[in-house]
Amino acid sequence: MSEAKIGFELREFEVPIEHILPVRIIRDPLKSVRRCKSIFVSVKEVGLIEPLMVYPQKEAPGKYLLLDGHLRLFALKELGHTVAECIVANDDECFTYNARVSRVSPIQEHRMIAKAVEMGVTPDRIAAALNIPVRVVKAYLNLLEGIHSEVADLLKDKNMTPGALRLLRRVNAVRQIEIAELMVGTHSYSKAYVEALLLATPEDQLVHATKPKKPKGLSAENLAKMEQEMEMLQRDLKAVEKSYGQNVLSLTLARSYVRKLLDNAEIQRFLNARYADVLQEFTALVELESL
Repeated sequence: MSEAKIGFELREFEVPIEHILPVRIIRDPLKSVRRCKSIFVSVKEVGLIEPLMVYPQKEAPGKYLLLDGHLRLFALKELGHTVAECIVANDDECFTYNARVSRVSPIQEHRMIAKAVEMGVTPDRIAAALNIPVRVVKAYLNLLEGIHSEVADLLKDKNMTPGALRLLRRVNAVRQIEIAELMVGTHSYSKAYVEALLLATPEDQLVHATKPKKPKGLSAENLAKMEQEMEMLQRDLKAVEKSYGQNVLSLTLARSYVRKLLDNAEIQRFLNARYADVLQEFTALVELESL
């Protein structure tokens, strides 16, 4: 089995801004006023938190194609910076990189605002720059209050609402971790999903002994059924987690073996003549981009 190729350099580089070539032009950055202001105030007050993603141009040594960070580059130019912190990609992924980017999550926003406050920027100043109420800035500062550190680490890059995150304060640390693992395992981060998990939480795991209010129209029978289904989901998820690694390894080895079989023209002809449906499934397995 071939070794996995590292897609990016494992350290940051300072690249002159004039050597960075954007793939699109920011004609009207104020179309997204809040996002643009957020980036400007972040760069101005605490510097570039998230480096730009660039790819070296072989035909023009010293020049880099900008894969991600066009608004950040625009802000750096407007603020008079001459260099930018960059992570250099080993592959040109300008058409696919954005699909892999984790956008700023509530926990990341909390940490950015907290870092700015630590550096002496007042909440009032941040609120004015971002055009949001001071209470919202203060709410972000207190976002992780009552949230277990392991939960914060699990959800640090997940796109869930602050309201959904705050709901986790209603349960103890053990249950918080269980809920966070369920959310990650099911890729569901909505407030409604968290509320459902809270309803299925035993009373001894609640911070306050009172159960969360059940939604209108939900009978005691339906609630009991939902709690039972949630418990089954948790057991199933833990069982899958135990076998996932071994299953992926086995499937990877099987795919490698099938790929070698299909490289043989005689085997391909035989399968096509006798077992066309099997050949179709083998081909689909080999062409999978990820398992």
